[in-house]
Amino acid sequence: MADRLSNPPIVVKIGGSTLGNNDTSLKDLVALQHQGRNVVVVHGGGPVISRWMQRQGIAPRFVNGLRVTDAESLDIVVAVLTGLVNKELVSIMHGLGARVLGMSGIDAGILEARVANPDLGYVGEITRVNAEPINAVLGGGYIPMLAPLAMQERDGSEHSGGALNINGDTVAGELAHAMGADHLIFLTDVPGVMDGNGRVMARLNRRRASLLLNSDVVRGGMIPKLEACVRALESARVADIVDGREPGALLKCLEDEGGGTRIVG
Repeated sequence: MADRLSNPPIVVKIGGSTLGNNDTSLKDLVALQHQGRNVVVVHGGGPVISRWMQRQGIAPRFVNGLRVTDAESLDIVVAVLTGLVNKELVSIMHGLGARVLGMSGIDAGILEARVANPDLGYVGEITRVNAEPINAVLGGGYIPMLAPLAMQERDGSEHSGGALNINGDTVAGELAHAMGADHLIFLTDVPGVMDGNGRVMARLNRRRASLLLNSDVVRGGMIPKLEACVRALESARVADIVDGREPGALLKCLEDEGGGTRIVG
């Protein structure tokens, strides 16, 4: 296991909005495993969650890119992320020849969190990352495929120890930070971080990225992505936000041939 874990991992966030659009993200992940790279994957599933909420007559609501999650919505979030989405991804990757273990941030106490904002409901802010189970999975030669959920801190509240919905981008950033990742990569459904004129900003540093977060330039779902990059770069080497719908986007990014936005410390 020591040899396998001697190299810092790559943390990859697969956006739920790119899955099913004929992207090559899963094939790229399999290729990386066959190359002997340590890869940790965090997946989304936002569009699927929204569809199931609508089927139940619940209108999805978002604040600064974060899904408002009441008790009824939380049941749907947990069922969709840990069941439908996670197991489908694991099954597909096994079919492509990968060794993958599906899990969530609740399993083995990987992620603990507290309620971030009562107005958002059961949405968590991560307070602790236990990377030991993930390292054990990597050491066994598997790719951890993580659904973005956490266990609420044992705080004596009514929901103590219960599930909390966590933005997948945030989970990826916290894992990259805690594990000292070499690289954090977001595969999303936009070309990168845009400036005020709609042009992709090819390169940013942490300081400029932080300034953008305090401006009106970055909005919606790009906010948690950029926040995650800033957080990860406290210990990670580099972070990228690239268009996961492009064939070979992940491999090209690692070969410094991709587009999108690269953020460095």
